[in-house]
Amino acid sequence: MLPKKLQHKLDKRQEENAFRNLSETNSLIDFSSNDYLGFSKSKHLFNKSLEILDAQKGIQNGATGSRLLSGNHTLYQQVEQQITAFHNSENALVFNSGYDANIGFFSCVPQRHDIIIYDEYCHASIRDGITMSHAKAYKFEHNNLKHLEELINQHSEHISEEDQCIYVVTESVFSMDGDTPDLVTLSQLCQAKHVHLIIDEAHAVGVFGTHGNGLISKHQLEAMVFARIVTFGKALGAHGAAILCNNALRDYLINFSRPFIYTTALPPHTLALIKVAYDELQSQIKHTMKLHHNIEFFKSEISKLELQEVFITSDSAIHSCIISGNDKVKQLSNILKDNNFNVKAILSPTVPKGKERLRFCLHAFNTEKEISEVLRILTTFVKTL
Repeated sequence: MLPKKLQHKLDKRQEENAFRNLSETNSLIDFSSNDYLGFSKSKHLFNKSLEILDAQKGIQNGATGSRLLSGNHTLYQQVEQQITAFHNSENALVFNSGYDANIGFFSCVPQRHDIIIYDEYCHASIRDGITMSHAKAYKFEHNNLKHLEELINQHSEHISEEDQCIYVVTESVFSMDGDTPDLVTLSQLCQAKHVHLIIDEAHAVGVFGTHGNGLISKHQLEAMVFARIVTFGKALGAHGAAILCNNALRDYLINFSRPFIYTTALPPHTLALIKVAYDELQSQIKHTMKLHHNIEFFKSEISKLELQEVFITSDSAIHSCIISGNDKVKQLSNILKDNNFNVKAILSPTVPKGKERLRFCLHAFNTEKEISEVLRILTTFVKTL
């Protein structure tokens, strides 16, 4: 039997209609996945990755160990060099996932007596990593740079030793709201205050910037950012992540980041797919152009249907419609499912109570007809709630 305290927590989730279940794959029209460019189902990329594996002149299914033992496949060097050039970084270090990268960074880089100041809407992986750090952490109001500056000034007074640091953490595109901070002003503020800025670009890579190299590169802020986290499981359709950083920080992570040191490396199949996905971004702009066309069309339909009041303003591939209450938002998600559309309900406690939502993820492969129809159905039921 499950311990009573654990069973009580499960029962409470059931009572709040917030119980999570694993859903099976389906053939519904996709407004749910992070596969923004459709790369995860690309036969072309699949075949190109097989060509790379064949060229390795040897069959290897698994990594066989951590990168520090036997798992540092020759493809790692190729991929990290490619990522470094693509994102205009001094260097890069690949991790097994975005979660691993954030845990790996925040659990080892900020030290005792350092200060971490993070956006209150930062992803769970960032917050989990921060809790594993010995640094003190404080959150600032979402995208509120005035509040951030106040916290920096407040805690700068307590930083007396030269080797003590303040780290500021945010995301270039937030996964639940789809919005973006003022990255230029933020970077200038951090530079002026001599604090280290870390940006998670998980939902910007492949979506924004030249050939999809992210918002930091789009605004040419690379030199002002201490570390960037990019992931491969979203627009690139693969798996894994990388921390973009300088040479010294990369050396430090290799030596002290436990999720990097003590985990089996990615298999060659994954590395090959990451490589060809970056090749595709570099050589073809049609995917991001089609995605941005769909984003603009989605926004125009929201305006035409007078749904602006229930949608959070966003220029990204993520658009959230606020439907307060777990029961209501789940009901509406099921109605859309019955009409062949897969739009996920985001429930509390993942988001605050009263901020439950339908989260629409747009893709290059969605059609205007699909977008119009899903929003028409949404309108019918939103106006009756």
